[in-house]
Amino acid sequence: MNPQSQGFSESPRKRCCRQRLLLVLLGMLTTALWAGLLTLLLLWHWDTMRTLRQLEVSAARNVSQVSRDLHRYQSDQMAQKSQAAQLSRNMQELQARQKQMESQDSELSWNLDRLLADLSDTKSQSLNQRRAASDSLEKLQEEVEKLWMQILVSKGSACNTCPERWLHFQQKCYYFGKGAKRWVQARFTCSDLEGRLVSVHSQEEQDFLTKHADKRGSWIGLRDLDLEGEFIWMDGSPVGYSNWNPREPNNQDQGEDCVMMRGSGKWNDASCRSQLDAWVCERLATCGPPAPSASGDLSEPAPPLGSERPLPNSLGPPH
Repeated sequence: MNPQSQGFSESPRKRCCRQRLLLVLLGMLTTALWAGLLTLLLLWHWDTMRTLRQLEVSAARNVSQVSRDLHRYQSDQMAQKSQAAQLSRNMQELQARQKQMESQDSELSWNLDRLLADLSDTKSQSLNQRRAASDSLEKLQEEVEKLWMQILVSKGSACNTCPERWLHFQQKCYYFGKGAKRWVQARFTCSDLEGRLVSVHSQEEQDFLTKHADKRGSWIGLRDLDLEGEFIWMDGSPVGYSNWNPREPNNQDQGEDCVMMRGSGKWNDASCRSQLDAWVCERLATCGPPAPSASGDLSEPAPPLGSERPLPNSLGPPH
C-alpha cells in the first residue's frame, strides 16, 4: 500500500476517534450535569427536610404553648365562673338583706312617725296648757294690779305716771311705735317694752288711739290665730267693743288672722306676715303715793294677797 492511500485511509479513523472523544466528553458533561442536578436536588431535599423538621419542632412548640394557654384559659374561665357564681350568691344575699332592711326601715319609719305624731301632740298639749296657765296667771296679775290700783285711787293716789315717750289715758300708758314690723315682731317689741299690743274696749279709748296713731295704719292686739273667726285681745278678753271697717273682717285669701287699725281708726283683718310702719303698745300706769290723811299719815294701805309691796306695773310678756 502506498503512502497516499495510507494517509487517505487514516483520516476517517481520526475522524472517528474525534467523534468518540466528543461523545465521551459529551457523556461526561451530561453525567456532570446530571450529577450537579442530583446534587442540587439532594441539597434542596436536605434543606427542605431541615426546614420541615424546624417547622415541625416549631409547630410542636406552638401546639404545646397553645395547649398550655388553652388549659390556663379553661382554668381561668372555670375560676371566673366560680367567682361569678359566688358573686351571684352574694348578690342574692345582699338583695335579701336589702329587702329585710327595707322592711325594718319601713317599720322603723312607721314607728318614728307615730313617735313624732305623739311627740307633736304632747308638745301641742303642753304648749296649750302652758299658754292657758300663762294667760290665767297674766289675767290674775292684771286683776290684782287693777284691784290694787283701785285701792290706791280710793286712797287718793294718782295713777297717771308713764315711762318716757309713753302717753297716759285712763290709768293706762300707750306707746305709739314706728318702724316696719310684722304682727309677731310688734308683739315681742311691746313685750320688750314691758307692755303688750293694745286692747281697745271703749269708744273713748278708740278716739284717743285714732288721734295719736300713725295715719298709715298700726298693728293692734286683736287676732284669731287659734280659731278662725274667734277674735281675742292680747289681754285675753273677747271682743266687746268693735270698730270694724265696712265688710270687715273678711279673711281674704284665707290668710288674714291679725288686725290692724287704719288711719281713720277703723279695724281691718290682715295677713300676720304683712309689714306695717307702726304699732301701739299699752301697759298700766304707775300710781303715785296717796294723798295725806287728816292726821297727816302718808302710809299706804297694806298690799293685797299678803304681799309687802305692790305688784310690778308691767303686764308681762305675752306667751
